[in-house]
Amino acid sequence: MDGTLRSRRRALIRDRVRADGFVRTSALAEEFGVSVMTIHRDLDALQTQGWLARVRGGATAMPSQTFHGDIAQRMTAMRREKRALAAAALEHVRPGDTVMLDESTTCLHLAERLAERAPLTVITYFQPVVTMLAGVPGITLIALGGEYFPAYDAFLGLYTAEGVAKVRADTLFMSTTAVAGNRCYHHSQATVQVKRAMLASASRSVLMVDHTKFTRDGLYALAPLADFDLVLADDGLPVAEQRRVRDSGATLTVVGVG
Repeated sequence: MDGTLRSRRRALIRDRVRADGFVRTSALAEEFGVSVMTIHRDLDALQTQGWLARVRGGATAMPSQTFHGDIAQRMTAMRREKRALAAAALEHVRPGDTVMLDESTTCLHLAERLAERAPLTVITYFQPVVTMLAGVPGITLIALGGEYFPAYDAFLGLYTAEGVAKVRADTLFMSTTAVAGNRCYHHSQATVQVKRAMLASASRSVLMVDHTKFTRDGLYALAPLADFDLVLADDGLPVAEQRRVRDSGATLTVVGVG
């Protein structure tokens, strides 16, 4: 019963934060008749799931330098840039390839066009890509399971990473939450765990990042830009930043948005 009450309370907290943008820990404790420490545990769990970010005095669901929002918020951000990056990435897909896609909305734009390169085998744990490509002629779809994270609409964590380790791809296409000091970061440990497994399971890796990712911060380090075979960034990335990326040893291609 306690678990049911806890799950219900956390769902209500999640909805409140998403609706109001910010809530105070003390106000939540008073509203739900529990201790501040209990609310802290609730917010920690919701942050791990990707629904919100802990901030001083409470929690927020508004996108920020360290929190990129849930999937609904990410789907509306930088659409033109993501489409341009997806078009550039498509040039690196050949018929007959096995490609691996992460849970980024940039990869969702790429998935929309993969039928143009069929036949292909596509490996992913991102539910929107599974739904989009299921039954598409010429696409062999391998969907990886694990723990489902609704905020990402994806399967993440240990079991997903183990599934990734059992397959092999010609090319991995992925994005990241933030780039700082020429290193990729994510807000979720479960995401980092899976993406590191993907990097190890692909013969070639392509990172797609719009220029706003270079203005963000992340909690958990993923990999240096130089670990990727190719970095695709849109032309909104300042020239000085482009120079720093190349100086780090990364291969950078700048994509015009137009």
